[in-house]
Amino acid sequence: MRCWPRTGRGWLAEIGGAVVSVFFPSGCRISERLLTSASRVPLCEECLASFERMSDVVICEVCGRPLPGLAQKDAEQLLLCPACQDRTDAFDRARSFAVYQNAVVRAILLLKFEQIEPLGAWFAKRLAEMVGAEGDRLEAEVVVPVPLHRERERERGYNQAALLSKPLAKRLRLPHKAVLLMRTRARADKQALSLEERWEAVRGAFATRPGIQVDNLRVLLVDDVLTTGSDAGCLCTSVA
Repeated sequence: MRCWPRTGRGWLAEIGGAVVSVFFPSGCRISERLLTSASRVPLCEECLASFERMSDVVICEVCGRPLPGLAQKDAEQLLLCPACQDRTDAFDRARSFAVYQNAVVRAILLLKFEQIEPLGAWFAKRLAEMVGAEGDRLEAEVVVPVPLHRERERERGYNQAALLSKPLAKRLRLPHKAVLLMRTRARADKQALSLEERWEAVRGAFATRPGIQVDNLRVLLVDDVLTTGSDAGCLCTSVA
């Protein structure tokens, strides 16, 4: 039996995807438009193009939140949101790919509950482009997904943040350390949380695993949604 090299398997998978898309066309999972490309991402180009990218709006230099009412010309000076003016966050810098609204919400829910790895890889490519655009401001030594509580991950079968962080680490040629962090307390069952409840839910809920050395390590932390719920496909850097 002949064993194909990794590159061969990848090539065959792409060809197989193209053949399937031609003979068994499916609909976009958001708009239901017929998918005509050979991409394994189950969204049409119109939906993907509709995502409002954070690069198109003025954002806080630290947390990356949008700053409504400001034009790009006003961004020549250092701009901080009220929270970051008080330096209340424990990370150096955070960035998000898109504003969490409209089609982006549907896409993130697909990623979160249906484990669509090609969609995670699509988002990871855009996050890698963001890292490149930020230069050394998002420089990191390791990529880490925000962990789920062990009971939630056992129930779901996977961590949706890792669907972003693993292909992102590969693109950035950085080690991927999913075991560096653990969640020690489960998230509240309540689905709709206020901003205060969100902060309380994560306060003291994470810890490094015993025996893992993280002193002075620059970590690129990846999650699907920023805690405020305003941005999707987010990452931040911090020194542990």
